[in-house]
Order: sequence, then C-alpha cells, then structure tokens
Amino acid sequence: MIRKIPRVMIGGTGSDCGKTTVVCGLLQALVSRGYMTSSFKCGPDYIDPMFHRTVIGTCSSNLDLYLCGEEEVKYLLAAGSAGTDFAVIEGVMGIYDGLGFTDDKCSANEVSAVTGTPEILVVNVRGKSASLLAEIKGYLGFTENRIRGIILNRCPAAMYGSYRDAIEERLEIKVFGFMPTVEEVTLPSRHLGLVTAAEIGGIKEKLLRLGGVAEKYLDIDGITDLARTAPKLECKDLSPKNICGGRKVKIALARDRAFCFYYEECLDLLRCMGVEIAEFSPMDDEALPDGISGIILGGGYPELYANRLEANATMRRAVRGAADAGMPVYGECGGFMYLGADIEYDGEVREMCGVFDSRARMTKGLVRFGYKSLKAEKDCLICSAETEIRAHEFHYGDSSDCGDMFTCVNRRGQETKAFLQYKNTLAGYPHIHLFTDISTAERFVMACRNFAEENEI
Repeated sequence: MIRKIPRVMIGGTGSDCGKTTVVCGLLQALVSRGYMTSSFKCGPDYIDPMFHRTVIGTCSSNLDLYLCGEEEVKYLLAAGSAGTDFAVIEGVMGIYDGLGFTDDKCSANEVSAVTGTPEILVVNVRGKSASLLAEIKGYLGFTENRIRGIILNRCPAAMYGSYRDAIEERLEIKVFGFMPTVEEVTLPSRHLGLVTAAEIGGIKEKLLRLGGVAEKYLDIDGITDLARTAPKLECKDLSPKNICGGRKVKIALARDRAFCFYYEECLDLLRCMGVEIAEFSPMDDEALPDGISGIILGGGYPELYANRLEANATMRRAVRGAADAGMPVYGECGGFMYLGADIEYDGEVREMCGVFDSRARMTKGLVRFGYKSLKAEKDCLICSAETEIRAHEFHYGDSSDCGDMFTCVNRRGQETKAFLQYKNTLAGYPHIHLFTDISTAERFVMACRNFAEENEI
C-alpha cells in the first residue's frame, strides 16, 4: 500500500504541556473549515482519543510501536486516514519519552520517524522568558527529529509577539501560533489522566469554543501546508480476513461510563473478521443483548460507579450465567474487577459478578504501571501455552488474586503473574492490543463461533 496522507504530529515537552487541548482545538478548526480529518494518538492511551472522536465524529486510532510494531503502526495510520484530507497525530508524554531514559525508543518521536510525519512541539510558556529558548533548543538538539515548528501554550496574547520573534530569530524555527489559557474550556483530570469526554457537561460546546480559539490564534494555514509536505506512506496491507464463514457471531461489548477503555481499531479488526458488536451497559441494561456468543468487558472506572453496578443485580447474574454456561468472556482491568467478587472503594464494598473469588480494592498510587511482556503459562481463551504477547498496565486498583495464567515481565525485568481463567472466561489487569498478535483475536473469535455452533445461536 502506498498512500499520500497530509499529516502532522503535535508533540510536547511533557504530559502537562497542553497537547490534548491544542490537538482538540486544531481538529475542531479543521472540521469547521470543512476538512475531512482523521486523528491518532501515540502510546497506550484510551482517554485522549475519546476527545478526538467527539470533535471529528469518527474513530481515533492509537499508534504504539511497542504494542504493535512498525508495519502495524504504518498500516493503522494508512487505514485510519483513508478518505480524509488531513491526519493529526497527538504525541504521548514528552516527545522523546518511550521505553527508557537514554533514547527515544517507542516514543512519539520514533513514531514520527517510522511514519515520516513532521512534528510541531507544544511548549508551555507559563513562568518562562529566556529559559523558554533554552528549553526549546534542548528539544531541537537532543537527537534526530522532524520538529519543524513550535506552538506556544498558555501564552498571554500580549506576550506572543516577543516570544515568537525571539524563538524564530535565535533558534531559526517557525512558530505556528499560540493558545491562551481559556478557563471555561479547560479539560479536567483525575487519577488515570483526563476525565473522559462523556463525563464533561456541554463538551461539544466547549470543543467548539476551543476550535474558535485555535482558528483565531493558531496558524492553521501554515500547519496544513506543513502537513502536505509529508512524504507518501508505504506499508503492508494487513487487512484482516473474515473468519466466521457465514456463521453469525455476535459479541456483547460493555460500553458506558464504567467501561469505556477500548482501542477502536481493535473493534474494527473484530468487525472485519465477521463479528457483529452489540454494545450494552452493565450499569443500566437489565439484560445482555440477544443472540450473543461472547462478551468483552473493557477497562474504565467501575469503582466510581460500583453502587450502580451492584444495584443492577439482574445484569450481574446474566454475566455470571454466561460465564457458567461456557460462553467466551474476556475482561481487562475494570472488566476484571467487575467479574470478581466485590470492589472496595472509598470505604465501601460493593458486590460484583462473582465469576472469580478475587476482591478488588483501590489504592492511592499506580499499581504495576507500564509496558509488559506476557508469556502464557497454560492454554487459554486467547492463545496457547508459551505464547508471548505485549501489553501494558495503568491502574490504581489491586486484587486479592490477580491470577497466574500469564507471567508478566516489566521493562526492569521484574516478574508478576496475571489473568484468571474460569471455563471460557479470561480476565486480568493487563491491557492487550489485538494488533500485537492478530492470532489472539482470531482465537477469541473462533471460540465465540464454536460456542454459537454448539448452542445453535
């Protein structure tokens, strides 16, 4: 596949520099101009793409070199941007932050290199004058990069001209405008990052306001001109094949405020394999969707809605009944907590599905954070014994029993165990991207297909 994709990456100096605010403003400005726009997020991030999707009205994909690999990242970029005028990629953390402390392996900068995407660096100017130039100079010279411009965030309008002139004259790099602090459109945060888009009242209006700010203060024409300089993208066609063979395979997907962490490109992968995805709410729905032969329970914030999950005893019994019947059920992080016996949060214990005896509790800090390498100790729902899969963990919850189906090794070589299995139910804290190994998706889908055949669904 060879695609001409006008594209730009918006990277930053760190997690709090304002990348998401700038990207959402830019996306809204492009959409308001009538451009068909696609968006992407570097790294294992579920929340920022939700904001992207709210702006552009379509899916936003993740580009993660550790979880997926180079060819997969290029394919996802090509597939996700098909038919659009511009692709905007949001970086992760600081632009050089990846696997280690000495290089840019698996960072946003490496994604830029692999995909040939020009970068714009977002810098927070608050509390800085001449030291801002030193900061930018450090980023420009740290290692090979495609940084072609700067955006100043939280910049007073009255000071912008002085900052711009100093940067362009002293560092000889273009400044593509600025974003002032606009309190009424500030995106709030919580322990896992930004509050999800669905939880913010009047989010669409706030993003429209943000787009107006971006139109006024960013050099949109300059940014689109830079995007058009990106070279053609060449990649392998990794389009998945339909493996359901005409058999109806319908999988229930938990989607509400408690369960919302999904890679949209992975759901598209399942659909290409022939799966019909039926969304349901464990908080509000009284029954699972009709005609299903599998269940997926993603991550999210079940602890915040534990009272409503407990109150919906009918749904908890339905999920437990499906697991008891041998239906394939896959749970990650929040989904794993929901499948356990109970969740303890803020001094209260709420009963959950009870598929497993594990008891979840929320802690005050991150638990087993970061990229992991998983090795299956036994045959399971998604792979055979000895299979190695890449994953990541990012959660404040812990459990009385995290499972032993997989051995997990972090980047420092520390080993832990993860994933519990009961009949055809598999659940654990690690998050897996299906493009890490498409065979994991194939095995799960085939298990659902076999269940449908055996039960004449």
